[in-house]
Amino acid sequence: MILKTIKERRSVFPAQYTSDKVTKEQINQLLEAANWAPSHRKTEPWRFYVITDDKLRELGDFLAKAYKESAEAFSEFKYEKIKSKPAQASHVIVICMHRDEKERVPEWEEIAATAMAVQNMWLMTTELGLGGYWSSPSLIEQMPKFLPMKKEEKCLGFFYVGNFEGQISKGNRQPIDDKVTWL
Repeated sequence: MILKTIKERRSVFPAQYTSDKVTKEQINQLLEAANWAPSHRKTEPWRFYVITDDKLRELGDFLAKAYKESAEAFSEFKYEKIKSKPAQASHVIVICMHRDEKERVPEWEEIAATAMAVQNMWLMTTELGLGGYWSSPSLIEQMPKFLPMKKEEKCLGFFYVGNFEGQISKGNRQPIDDKVTWL
């Protein structure tokens, strides 16, 4: 049942991942799930760049350098954390939104559609027993310098994917009745 998967979806952070690689077939399943998100006027604004292997270290080096150049109060600890984080994952899927050139819908709707695509990926990680985590650090603004992004694309974050062992915490939500007003 889909509600069971929704309730079991959790953030599993890169530090929790094992060294076991996620297969290309599994990554393709995540991307296929993402591709079935709804979008107004069928703009399908989601775009993804899949980073793996040596490119993960390159991404970490790039982000660490960007942090060092832009930090108002530099922290060596933060620098090292930024540098090593991508390599802790099997894959990093860079999440981008491609703005409809005709602007037939407001930008927020295309951002929302892209977020729904990411939620589909996240639900699929749960189904496949993988870990997933969406991170949106301010450094994503630098991604056009690292990726062959088109001018209509905006980076919305990184979706880290990896295998993990052990249990993840159970979810906890306040009752829905506290958040709904029936008229």
